[in-house]
Amino acid sequence: MNDSKPQTSAVRIQAAASPHGEHAVPIFATSSFVFDDSEEMRAAFAGDIDRNIYSRFTNPNVDELAEKIRVLEGAEAGHATATGMAAVFSTFGALLSKGDHILACRSLFGSTHTILTKILPRWGITHTYFDAGDPDSWEEKIQDNTRLVFVETPTNPAVDLVDLERLNTVAKDHDLILAVDNCFATPVLQRPIDFGAHLSIHSATKFIDGQGRVMGGVVVGQADLVQEIYDFSRATGPSMSPFNAWVLSKSVETLDLRMNKHCENAMIVAKWLEEQGTVSDVKYPFLPSHPQYEVAKRQMSGGGGIVSFKVDGGLDQGKRFLDAVRLCSLTANLGDTRTIVSHPSSTTHAKLTEEERQAVGITPGLVRVSVGLEDPQDVLNDIQQALAAST
Repeated sequence: MNDSKPQTSAVRIQAAASPHGEHAVPIFATSSFVFDDSEEMRAAFAGDIDRNIYSRFTNPNVDELAEKIRVLEGAEAGHATATGMAAVFSTFGALLSKGDHILACRSLFGSTHTILTKILPRWGITHTYFDAGDPDSWEEKIQDNTRLVFVETPTNPAVDLVDLERLNTVAKDHDLILAVDNCFATPVLQRPIDFGAHLSIHSATKFIDGQGRVMGGVVVGQADLVQEIYDFSRATGPSMSPFNAWVLSKSVETLDLRMNKHCENAMIVAKWLEEQGTVSDVKYPFLPSHPQYEVAKRQMSGGGGIVSFKVDGGLDQGKRFLDAVRLCSLTANLGDTRTIVSHPSSTTHAKLTEEERQAVGITPGLVRVSVGLEDPQDVLNDIQQALAAST
């Protein structure tokens, strides 16, 4: 299927059929795989032959998912992990050593910030943050020991954007690895590798699953780097379960359809919010008012499913708004068929200091909306009544 369109590959790529000739791939719920003789077992462990040994190493369901995301992203290789954060941490753990330095966008998911500020320093790995909206300052923050550049775009939860083409120029000039967390956009809307990224990382728990059922992570990109990440994961064990991989692989088949509908509904919600006098700073990549709208149009084919806005009443009103919703869900996830609202300042980014939150636009009144696949008018009705009740 080398000449197929990506969406066709997302549907048609499958693990090899068993002797039973099934049409749908079964779940390979096994911890290990049987060998015909001792020589085959020796050859497999020595890497002389390519075959499954142990599901912490490889599994047909897991490999199928990684291959689908690899094709969608236009990457050389791929590897799936237990969670999105396992993919992020395995990338750092595999590619960085004591004395290395990471250049990272300041606007990051809270757990990634914790890894950079609390865990990696124990290994002698340091970092410096840069602001997404200040590209002129990026290069001056590079140090002699900088090894890797890590960004999210769009960012979580502020929905800021990083100009990938410009950042790639900086990374290339200094021979740095560029790794992009592509969770919010998915390969349907953005392919970082097309803009020079060496690695594209996903929390498959979010839009790739799309229904809030299972967890998973995927990293795809340059083959030699992915091999290092695989070797690290194989030894340390953040492996994806066959069941989760099976669920996620089936979900990829509808990812294109779902993302287009998420974009359509999110644009409706974002435009409506901009017209409301009770909120401010509505951010959605494909709104012309977004500070990086032109960047979004260059590197994304759609704006995604995440909208953020601020309520004027700060922390108290933010909490009252969440307490008042009736249709939307309050849960620690995003990318679901069901619309989810969250208050980052008191939840996902609560462990940041107030100064750190302010630096990335996470004010006490910031609300993040992951717009689902319901009729958008019902979502608007719920947001409207919750805003009225919380004011």
